[in-house]
Amino acid sequence: MNRENLFKAKRKDNGEWVEGQYAYITNPLAEDGKPIKHLICNGTNIFNDLIDPDTLCQYTGLTDKNGKKIWENDILRGHKNDNDLARVGFGEFNVIDAETLEVVDRVIGWHTEVIETDALSKCEPFCLPMPLTDFYIERSEFEVFGNIFDNPELLEVE
Repeated sequence: MNRENLFKAKRKDNGEWVEGQYAYITNPLAEDGKPIKHLICNGTNIFNDLIDPDTLCQYTGLTDKNGKKIWENDILRGHKNDNDLARVGFGEFNVIDAETLEVVDRVIGWHTEVIETDALSKCEPFCLPMPLTDFYIERSEFEVFGNIFDNPELLEVE
């Protein structure tokens, strides 16, 4: 499987999204070793786009039902229902048996985290993280609905 290692982030100068390879420059004389410049290189603008590192998102390698790339921190909408929202994340999460609600494994990978919008989204097993896979995207009819940086209001729980 050929996996694209792409990132996107917002440019510092104009707030527009850019995508490509992520790079950073450090000051070799600095004791803390922290990056001093965060950049996206897209092949035509080599190290040209200074970005806000707080908005850095990695490409999952997956696309939604419309063929649109799914990125870390995207908000997905399922079944064309504005109350069926989930945030895309990467990290460790429990795999739950849907019938017994028992933890059967703990894994690291791309997954969805339900955004609680109504009573149903707060109930188990509907509120549990789910592995982000082509099968799950298809079954849930997921489409990219926004992201946490451009649409923070979608994360607000009433």
